[in-house]
Amino acid sequence: MNALFTLVKILVIIGALNWGLVGAFDFNLVDAIFGAGSMGSKIVYIVVGIAAVIAIFELFRPVGRERVRDRERTL
Repeated sequence: MNALFTLVKILVIIGALNWGLVGAFDFNLVDAIFGAGSMGSKIVYIVVGIAAVIAIFELFRPVGRERVRDRERTL
């Protein structure tokens, strides 16, 4: 599961960076790479959206005993 959540975090970061580029410079990197409205860009948007939904569930997932111990070690 850690590999899945690492991938989810990377995809959410990619999506956030793309939105930052759109907001700051009116430049859509995904559309620039795959073409505006292309199947490739739609797939990227769908995958990033799914990653965001998974990240939301991870954010509100109950904290188990192991996760509490891991957090205590990092504090």
